[in-house]
Amino acid sequence: MSPARTPVIRIADLPGLVGSTVTLSGWVTHTRSSGKVAFVVMRDGTGTLQCVIVKTQVSAEAWEAFQALTLESSFTVTGEVKADARQVGGVELGVTGLAIIGPSALDYPIQPKEHGVDFLLDNRHFWLRSPRQVAIMRIRNEIEQAIHDFFYERGFLRVDTPILTAAIGERSGLFATEYFDEGNAYLAQTGQLYGEAAAAAFGKIYTFGPTFRAEKSKTRRHLTEFWMIEPEVAFNDTHANMDLQEDFVSFLVQRVVERRPAELKELGRDVETLKKVKTPFPRIDYTDAVATLQRKGSAVTWGEDLGAEDEALLVEDYETPIFICNYPKEAKAFYMKENPDDPRTVLCDDMLAPEGYGEIIGGSQREDDHDKLLHRIHEEGLPVEAYSWYLDLRKYGTFVHAGFGLGLERTVAWICGTPHIRECIAFPRMMHRLRP
Repeated sequence: MSPARTPVIRIADLPGLVGSTVTLSGWVTHTRSSGKVAFVVMRDGTGTLQCVIVKTQVSAEAWEAFQALTLESSFTVTGEVKADARQVGGVELGVTGLAIIGPSALDYPIQPKEHGVDFLLDNRHFWLRSPRQVAIMRIRNEIEQAIHDFFYERGFLRVDTPILTAAIGERSGLFATEYFDEGNAYLAQTGQLYGEAAAAAFGKIYTFGPTFRAEKSKTRRHLTEFWMIEPEVAFNDTHANMDLQEDFVSFLVQRVVERRPAELKELGRDVETLKKVKTPFPRIDYTDAVATLQRKGSAVTWGEDLGAEDEALLVEDYETPIFICNYPKEAKAFYMKENPDDPRTVLCDDMLAPEGYGEIIGGSQREDDHDKLLHRIHEEGLPVEAYSWYLDLRKYGTFVHAGFGLGLERTVAWICGTPHIRECIAFPRMMHRLRP
């Protein structure tokens, strides 16, 4: 019979272990010493902990090990968990033993001083260890879990769609690669077209995966590889589609407010602002939005898509996200349903986040008329053969349906209050950044 394994103790477990002697492993973030008493602040991925070492209460080997600790050395420490309301987590460790696992060279790249963004991105594998980046990634993780919970509780089926595809969904740039004898394949810009097929099979579905845009854009809101959540619902029209979107976004925001207050505090985020993100969200027709923008001094004209400055002007009077609905069809994708009340436009919406964070969702009712969809494919100059299966959905039991795509990193940036999207994914891919 094999011996019982000792459970691994993490810093996050310690508030429930006051008075116990434990052994922990982690990395050094700070050290200081008065000669007879020393302090080590350690992190282990679940939290940070101050460890107090009294020279006369540890072995000579343990004291020497402390003196050899450098920034980001990994080490193991044993001691008694003590309550201390002044410390993060309300505890500290009275050390009885310490040993180095992996020493860290003195030239650790990220020191406690100001560094430029390019330097930090070059050292992203280390930058991720900083408290701010940890907080952002924990909030991202909370949002991802909330996404799955939201759709699971509402009877949606998750469907994983191809990353390599012959059909494209948007006008923006494509990453192409040779695909055996089949010609070019493209990294997916969206899972939506496949999501429509799945909705005909399962009724309510969502996709969640990486998407790729080869736009030569260097703005704070663009990545070349990002994650997108794309629900598709059979028999939902454009109004039901917006109902789902506002319920979804409100759920995500309030989930973070409820479960990640420490991380929001670390980021200096105004939680009261986030608490105001409750349904319903205002719905503004594109034509009315253009008129509002022109009154505010924008040079936008009817028929143009809205830029970042226009979006910021539109949301400045609102505390919640807003919808801009029914854009001109020339400004939007080929698959969107023609608006029966104004054939110049399509039944679509963009959800704009407040505080100037711009579009976080693009949604639409899909064109369910075979001939109109075929006409739009021709108008866009797209290869009809690549969309033959997509057109088939309109030949064999066509149905009203709608869906949307939420950009995960833009949503994380807004909820975190971080100005640039590059901090909202562990290893960002941008126009001039492919490493690390």
